[in-house]
Amino acid sequence: MSSENERPERGPEGGPGEQLALIRETVRKAKEPRAKPRSWRGAALAAGLPVARVLVDKGLIHLDQFFDYSVPEAMDEQAQPGVRVRVRFGARVVRGRREGGELHDGFVVARLPESDYRGPLAPLAQVLSPEPVLGPGLLRLCRSVADRYAGALADVVQLAVPPRHARAEGRAIPEAPGTPARPDPGGWARYATGPGFLEALATGASPRAVWTALPGPHWPDELARALAATLASGRGALAVLPDGRAVARVDTALTALLGDGHHVVLTADSGPEERYRRWLAVNRGTVRGVIGTRAAMFAPVTDLGLVALWDDGDSSHAEPHAPQPHARDVLLLRATDEHAAFLLGGLSVTAEGAQLVDSRWALPLTAPREQVRAAAPLVRTVGDGDQARDPAARAARLPSLAWQVTRDALLRGPVLVQVPRRGYVPRLACERCREAARCARCAGPLELTESGVLHCAWCGRPEAAWHCRECAGNRLRAQVVGARRTADELGRAFPTVPVRTSGREAVLARVPDQPALVISTPGAEPVAEGGYAAALLLDGWALLNRPDLRAGEETLRRWLTAAALVRPAAEGGTVAVLAEPGLRPVQALVRWDPAGYAVRELAERAELGFPPVSRMASVTGTAAAVTDLLEHAQLPEGTDRLGPVPVPAAPPGRPRRMGDPPPGEVWERVLLRVPPGNGGALAAALKTAQVARMARNFEPVRVRMDPPDIG
Repeated sequence: MSSENERPERGPEGGPGEQLALIRETVRKAKEPRAKPRSWRGAALAAGLPVARVLVDKGLIHLDQFFDYSVPEAMDEQAQPGVRVRVRFGARVVRGRREGGELHDGFVVARLPESDYRGPLAPLAQVLSPEPVLGPGLLRLCRSVADRYAGALADVVQLAVPPRHARAEGRAIPEAPGTPARPDPGGWARYATGPGFLEALATGASPRAVWTALPGPHWPDELARALAATLASGRGALAVLPDGRAVARVDTALTALLGDGHHVVLTADSGPEERYRRWLAVNRGTVRGVIGTRAAMFAPVTDLGLVALWDDGDSSHAEPHAPQPHARDVLLLRATDEHAAFLLGGLSVTAEGAQLVDSRWALPLTAPREQVRAAAPLVRTVGDGDQARDPAARAARLPSLAWQVTRDALLRGPVLVQVPRRGYVPRLACERCREAARCARCAGPLELTESGVLHCAWCGRPEAAWHCRECAGNRLRAQVVGARRTADELGRAFPTVPVRTSGREAVLARVPDQPALVISTPGAEPVAEGGYAAALLLDGWALLNRPDLRAGEETLRRWLTAAALVRPAAEGGTVAVLAEPGLRPVQALVRWDPAGYAVRELAERAELGFPPVSRMASVTGTAAAVTDLLEHAQLPEGTDRLGPVPVPAAPPGRPRRMGDPPPGEVWERVLLRVPPGNGGALAAALKTAQVARMARNFEPVRVRMDPPDIG
């Protein structure tokens, strides 16, 4: 361990002679008698355990270690492991006096009788709160996540422990409710092994399953029953969902089953203070049920018996802040370390879910085909028969099939229309040569608003006299039609039917069971009371043609999410998907076979060596920095290097996103791929190389494990 006065001078990548000298010096110090810990000014120290080992909240990867501080006698009682403290970091001792240093927050991780550091120790500056918020289990989880993602422990702890609110700590926490009764199977009876899975949870076992949920509105109640069965066994239960609307549905279902007091909801909507109060109730063990969004994956549930994740393919489960962990991987670590049950559920199945089943780490939890046919709507495509009756069917954005399905369904209830792009006309092109229409000032794409004003989507500058730079034409055509333009078109076609929109600006939670057109972007589809009479899935090409390894998987996931809100085929529910009928995602939707699609996707990735079969890391930065890091990193044997490829800079006028190079810099990216079982070694090698570079004040590079944006 190190004192905050000690800094590494050289990295571990030196030659054999330097490494041997370092080993000899370490052995020599270990044989020397250790000095008693002393403070800089000889102040009275705590008796018994005068040393506090502290994790300083300073997320620099080359400082990813604990630092020892002396504990003043006045702080002995409060400075216990897990509490928040404030320490002076970066100070120096000059002639026995402390000089410089800044105050930083931190966490006490241990109390020790002596320190490994032989010099004088700086004292703790302040105990911010006597509340232990970083327990041994949570610290161990954060360390595992940091190691998996080649990140700093302080960054992970910052994600796991919410900011302190003193007023919330002072409030009285209600007593823990009694153990609830075991729920009946309910909707789980429709699955072959569903009742057995619930029985195992209720009796204290730890089953692991990948659950392919049936279409319809029943999955929140089924997930709630799995949580309730675990709580009935006297253990804790945790469910992570992609957004607040999904959390609200499961919260309503679980409250209906158990009543109030048995669980808490952890989302940003509740506000910082209220969310911290609920988190404290979980940390103190008075509440053992947790439902929440991404940040809840670290919730310190006592005696955890079940971790559940819904819709792991949703991008919101990937944390955008360093080291960017995915909720699925964090819950997998928790299930393994805490011997808890694991449930990965969704209407679709990802390749990662298929791999869990293929490796027999988890078992499939699916319904028989007759149950699938009874719950699923009828899915129609633009096939050969439609093309014969309507020669322009494949080229038209709304062929006769779509109009027919919409007209018939509006007699029975609401119709959902899923449009991949928001806005009015977000992409325009020259009518003559089809060249994309660009802004003359910043080269951003031009778009048309509902008022007919042509302006740039990046800098907002209006374009009054546009002309094509290629052919000098001055007439435009729509290249992509957005949700608001679709709403206008359908509103004019069905003038007596109300039109509702749900998207980024305003997301609807529910719509009544009345004839209406509901235009939605993917992920913002509201739930219709009684289900939609029909759904139109427009512009499938915009989803399928994205340059992304997961384009087909993501498209099927979005289609299934919308189609599952439609009534069963026996009640007239119909889904019209406007995409090439022969494509594999379209056929998987028609057969309602997401598990089969995931199995084939996994087999193809295994053949090509792509994740999740292999582990990957991306290294991004200037060419010199990337080359230097890779030359000094002790990469595991069998590492494949893919690249380098240039990283496009953020265009003028558009905000810089995470991963974009700074203005004026040219970055490149290298992908590193290792066989199964070598992911931990790859992460450790990259982190060690990063530490060595930053200790020598070299230019840092951006390292990300398991990047989701592999093109």
